[in-house]
Amino acid sequence: MSEPNFSTQPSDAQGGSPLAPGLYLVATPIGNMGDMTLRGIETLKCADLVACEDTRVTGGLMNRLGLSTRLFPYHEHNADKVRPALLARMAEGAAVALVSDAGMPLISDPGYKLVRACHDAGIAVTAAPGVSAVPTALALSGLPTDRFLFAGFPPSKAGKLAAFRDELAPIAATLVLFEGVSRLGKTLAVLAETMGARDAAVCRELTKLYEEVRRGKVAELAAHYAQAGSPKGEVVLVIGPPPPEAAPSEADLDALIHEALAAGDGVRALSDALSKELGLPRRTVYQRALTLSKGGED
Repeated sequence: MSEPNFSTQPSDAQGGSPLAPGLYLVATPIGNMGDMTLRGIETLKCADLVACEDTRVTGGLMNRLGLSTRLFPYHEHNADKVRPALLARMAEGAAVALVSDAGMPLISDPGYKLVRACHDAGIAVTAAPGVSAVPTALALSGLPTDRFLFAGFPPSKAGKLAAFRDELAPIAATLVLFEGVSRLGKTLAVLAETMGARDAAVCRELTKLYEEVRRGKVAELAAHYAQAGSPKGEVVLVIGPPPPEAAPSEADLDALIHEALAAGDGVRALSDALSKELGLPRRTVYQRALTLSKGGED
């Protein structure tokens, strides 16, 4: 196969100010065209080249913005071949803008490999940030935002999906997932097996005309979509963190310590085990176990 041809007009061909050489990560709308930033438009206008997932999708955006910067496909199927040519082009002084089909580049796409390669090669990387489905859904969900994990797309096969669920379940953070609407009901049903009581939100068609946020327990949402069927559009699933477990009463702690002592466990060993199991300070458990092992009941 021939090498990709990245020749293009100078960066100021459309009347904008030339950009310094390097890679520019440009966010694009996830639905509402009004979310395209002025800086993003200027960057796409002045870049020597726009690397994109699908030239048809980005071409439509560029037409609506009145821009004609050359587009070149960069996606998971051609990235290994195209990446060296993009790096060479930037090393020669080109400004390359990287976009995804929607939202902020690098979120569930191969762009991070290009960014990493630029860093390794000493090529400047900057961003013209903007809308992204992940923080948008998180903000609209009404669930805790102080700590969250974006986990991407769940696996499609049943066994891997169950393992995926079990890996995420103990994480003390809000979870953000992408999922196709045709698989939403099945995924919620599997998640509900261990996360059914957790608060969640299905955020659909974000920033678009029919935007909807449906809230409820995971089990309630699973039941809803099992009955209603698959929704239309695109969805982001947000699941709240596991509820804090109530600390055991003193009587419950004493009962567990007595049980462990009767089984022959030493004070140190049972203190280590129970403190981890109950989420209590080891010193608290150790002091109580030491008292009870000596026959004290205070």
